[in-house]
Amino acid sequence: MKPRTTAVTSPPAAPKFLRRGKVKEVYELSPTELEFRFTNDISVFDKHIPSEIPHKGETLARTAEHWFELCTRLKVPHHFLARTGPAAMRVRRVNVVPEPKTLGANPRNYLLPLEFIVRYYVAGSLWDRVKAGKVRPQDLGLPVGRQINYGEKLPEPLFEVTTKLEPVDRLLKMPEALELSRLDAAGMEAVKQTILKIDSAMEKEIEPRGLLHVDGKKEFAIDSAGTLMVVDTFGTADEDRFWDRAAFERGRQVEFSKEFVRQHYRTTGFYDRLMKAREAGTAEPPIPALPPLVTDEVSRLYTTVFQRLIGEPFIPAATENR
Repeated sequence: MKPRTTAVTSPPAAPKFLRRGKVKEVYELSPTELEFRFTNDISVFDKHIPSEIPHKGETLARTAEHWFELCTRLKVPHHFLARTGPAAMRVRRVNVVPEPKTLGANPRNYLLPLEFIVRYYVAGSLWDRVKAGKVRPQDLGLPVGRQINYGEKLPEPLFEVTTKLEPVDRLLKMPEALELSRLDAAGMEAVKQTILKIDSAMEKEIEPRGLLHVDGKKEFAIDSAGTLMVVDTFGTADEDRFWDRAAFERGRQVEFSKEFVRQHYRTTGFYDRLMKAREAGTAEPPIPALPPLVTDEVSRLYTTVFQRLIGEPFIPAATENR
């Protein structure tokens, strides 16, 4: 299959650096536009790993572009404008305000300080909570006393909300989520239904490519007209979990997501040490770098996920169209 060629636009001169996050740098292009530059950095458990993953930033930018194009076809508002380089994209700018309640009546053009997660299968942190007895079968729509198994499909999608702008993401009850976001119940339901609409279209697209969408997170903002819009990125190996469909049908869960990296740190014991420190309120241990062989494997994971999601080979920008 011939790789898709995407028009790349040039940003205005001399963008102003604003901040660096866990995996991207943010630049100001104008009062109304920003540029995201995706690095090869990687983080897990809200910890920045001192390792770089070759090609990771480019796979994230190109995958995000693909899914924002899907949003356009679905008529779902979003902030994406254009890709500005192999690992960069131009987006509409919104205000980042930790406490939107300070914005007064009818706030506009602000980031909802939340992350919205929809789970379709038992995996990840949900499985951790199940094992710890913090989630009961009836919480997932299952009969009381029923055993919950890793990897099983949930009767209904599980919609959860966490903080975004705190040092460590925190699972929220709905009243607090509504208060933090300045959304009412109808607005929160609109977020949920928008995610389900996008995820349904994603699932239809990736099914022929042998992938299963397990769960994922998305972020939203309110634009200058008061309309809900999708922001940041989604549908990449960083934000979402995918399994190999054929393996799942044979009873195995083969990961195509950043979960591979999380499992590395679980195996080494770092995750347990980190969780104990957080529960005790003591100093958190520094996260070790990934071994070189694991770094190489993670890089292959990101390029493979790109290829499986998009349906085209990954050719790094430096070698495109030679």
